[in-house]
Amino acid sequence: MSIVHGLPLGHFFLQLGVILLACRICSMAMRKVGQPAIIGEMIAGIVLGPSLLGALAPGLSAFLFPAASKPILFDVAQLGLSLYMFVVGLEFRGDLLRSRLRSAASISFAGMAAPFALGALLSLWIGARGGFYGEGISQGLGMVFTGAAMCVTAFPMLARIIKERGLAGTTAGTLALASGSLDDAAAWILLAGVIASVGGNFLLVLWTLGGAVAYVVFCRFVVPRFFQKAPESEADFSRGMSLLIILLVLGSWFTDKIQLYAVFGAFILGVCVPRGPLAEHAIRKIGPLTTLILLPVFFTYSGLNTRLDLLNSLADWAIAGAVVIAAVAGKMGACYLAARWCGEPHSDSLTVASLMNARGLMELILLNVGLQAGIITPRFFTMMVVMAVVTTLMTAPLFEFARRRTRGE
Repeated sequence: MSIVHGLPLGHFFLQLGVILLACRICSMAMRKVGQPAIIGEMIAGIVLGPSLLGALAPGLSAFLFPAASKPILFDVAQLGLSLYMFVVGLEFRGDLLRSRLRSAASISFAGMAAPFALGALLSLWIGARGGFYGEGISQGLGMVFTGAAMCVTAFPMLARIIKERGLAGTTAGTLALASGSLDDAAAWILLAGVIASVGGNFLLVLWTLGGAVAYVVFCRFVVPRFFQKAPESEADFSRGMSLLIILLVLGSWFTDKIQLYAVFGAFILGVCVPRGPLAEHAIRKIGPLTTLILLPVFFTYSGLNTRLDLLNSLADWAIAGAVVIAAVAGKMGACYLAARWCGEPHSDSLTVASLMNARGLMELILLNVGLQAGIITPRFFTMMVVMAVVTTLMTAPLFEFARRRTRGE
C-alpha cells in the first residue's frame, strides 16, 4: 500500500470520487433551475467544506478531508488551474478587441474603474475594523487587492454562455467578450503588482517584475517560432502537444519561482501560442480533462478554505452584503451605462452588463492566490466567495431577461 503525506494513496481516489459525485449532483440541480453547471461545482465545494459537511458531520468530514490531505489536493488543484488558464489563454480572441475597440475599451474601463473605486473605499472601511487583511499588509495593498478582486469577470463562463446561446459574432457577444478579456487582463496585472509588493523588499519586487517582463517577451517573440509550421499528421500533432505541455509546465514553474504564481505563466503562454489547428487540438484535448476532473478538486480546495461560521455576527453579514452591493453596482451599473453612452441599445447594454457582472471561477482563482500569499484572511476570503457565488447566480436570470427584451424589440 502506497503512503503519501501519511495517508494511503487510495484515500485520494476516495476523495476524488466524492468530489466528482458532489459536483455532478449539484451541477444537475443547478441546470434544473436554469443555472450554469459551474455554479453547482462552486456550491459543491462549499458543501464539502467546513461550512456544511464539517458542521453537520464533523467526523465524516475529518475522515474524508484530513489536514494531511490538503497538500495533495492543493497540488492537484494547481495543476488543474494551470491547465485551465492555459486553455483560457488559447481561447483569448485578440481580433475581437480590434473589431470593437472603442466600445469595448469604454465598457471595460468603466467596468474596472467603478468597481475598483468602490472596492478601494470598501477596503478603507473594513481595514479600519481589522481582521480582513494579513499581518503586515498595508492599507494601500489591501485597497489595490480588493479593487482588483471587484474588477474580475468570469471570462470563460461568459464565453461559454455566448457560444451556447448563439451570440458569437453578434454585437452583444462581441462586446462582452472583448470587454471581459480586457477587464481580466487588467485585474491580473493589478494582482501581479500586489503580489510583487507583498514582501516589501524592493529587490524582490524588481526580481518579480523583471522576470515577468522577460517571460512575456519570451512568450510573445520566441514561442511562436516553435509553431510556425502547421501540423499535417498525427505525429506532428503529438510532437506539438508534447512541446506545448513542456512549455506550459516550465512556464508555470518559472512564474511561480519569481513569485508571480503558476497561473500567470499558463495564461500568458496560452495567449501567445499561434492560433491554428494545434491550438484548437490542444483545447479539445486539455479542456474536457481539466473541467471534468481537475477543476472540481480546486472547487473543493476552495470550499475547505471557505468558512461561513467565521461570519458569526450581523455586522459580518452586513459587510458581506456591502461587498455584494458594491460589486454589482460597480460592475453591472458601470458597464450598462458605458454601453448606452457608446450608443448600444438597451437590451444589448443589459446583456453585456449581466455577463460582465459574473465573477465565477476567475474570482475564486484570484481569491485563492490572495489567501495563499497572506494578503487576505479566511474571514474576508469567505465574504468574497459569497460575493462570487451571488454575482454568478445573477447572471443567468438577468441574461434571459435581457434576451427577452431583445426579442420583444
